[in-house]
Amino acid sequence: MTRIVCIRHGESTFNAAHRATGRDPGHLDARLTERGQGQARAARERLAAIPFDLVVTSPLTRAIETSAILFGEHPSAPRVLVEVLHRECQESSCDVGRAASEIARDFPHLDVGHLPEVWWHVEEGSEIGGYPVEPRHLFDRRVAGFREWLRQRPERTIAVVGHGTFFFHLTGIWLDNCESTELDLAAGSAAA
Repeated sequence: MTRIVCIRHGESTFNAAHRATGRDPGHLDARLTERGQGQARAARERLAAIPFDLVVTSPLTRAIETSAILFGEHPSAPRVLVEVLHRECQESSCDVGRAASEIARDFPHLDVGHLPEVWWHVEEGSEIGGYPVEPRHLFDRRVAGFREWLRQRPERTIAVVGHGTFFFHLTGIWLDNCESTELDLAAGSAAA
């Protein structure tokens, strides 16, 4: 049976600004704050003993930056795969991504050649506050698709670095920044 550990990204500039004002600050594809980087370093210590075979990261920058801190020097040197199925539910500015070519330029060690140039939700007519919002039925389909994608993976131990709303719908648990939980694909989830 595959062990799957879901890890939410560290605090982003969006998280910090939204907490302070209660408003969407317009931070497209938000990066980690210094606090978020510190959260990732602390989580790295907690995760160091787990022999991960694969790290699956969302293409949103805050997840990529968290993955780099968590697994850049991990003892098991797991392979890192960028996957769009578990990107965040697009409902805020921070969930609007960057072009695959920009990600490739900023993170040349990652293979993003399989990503379409525009991989986030861009359906016309679904904008709220100036940003496209992903319809719930499409999001639910994506969560189910990612669950099935994980079932098909041959690796024994997988880290999934992603996002709060997505993980809540995948596991039933709301994760704080850099908090983790284990996903049991047959029975739901349990705290890690």
